[in-house]
Formats: sequence, C-alpha cells, structure tokens
Amino acid sequence: MAVVLDPQLLEILACPCDEHAPLRLGTPSDPTADALTCTSCGRSFPVVDGIPVLLLDDAFREPTAPAPEGSGAP
Repeated sequence: MAVVLDPQLLEILACPCDEHAPLRLGTPSDPTADALTCTSCGRSFPVVDGIPVLLLDDAFREPTAPAPEGSGAP
C-alpha cells in the first residue's frame, strides 16, 4: 500500500539526522512501501497508520546488493 500524505506536510518533513534532508515516499527498492526515505543519509522511516515515525532508532536501511564477481569492486 502506498503512503498517502498531504503534499504540504511532505514539503516540511525532514530527516532527523544532522543533515535534516528532505524525505521522499517509499524506499529505494519499493516506491510504494509504507515508508519515507531520506534523500541524504538513505535511512527509511516507517509510516504507521498514516503517521510517519521519524525516530532514528526506528529507521532502517535496505541491505546493499553484493557486487557481481569480476566487477573489480571489493
């Protein structure tokens, strides 16, 4: 289910990390997830019953995919 927030609210919400960057809807892998993701630090914050939970302790990061073999990445 996609998050539905008032556009004016989304404009003023910011990540609680030191950068206070804007948030975008969804997660990097699922734009329809019930979450808001920081455009700076990449943390995702859950949206529970239509209410964003902007607590760093409740934030999550999606695991990064391992680099393919032979790509030269460590």
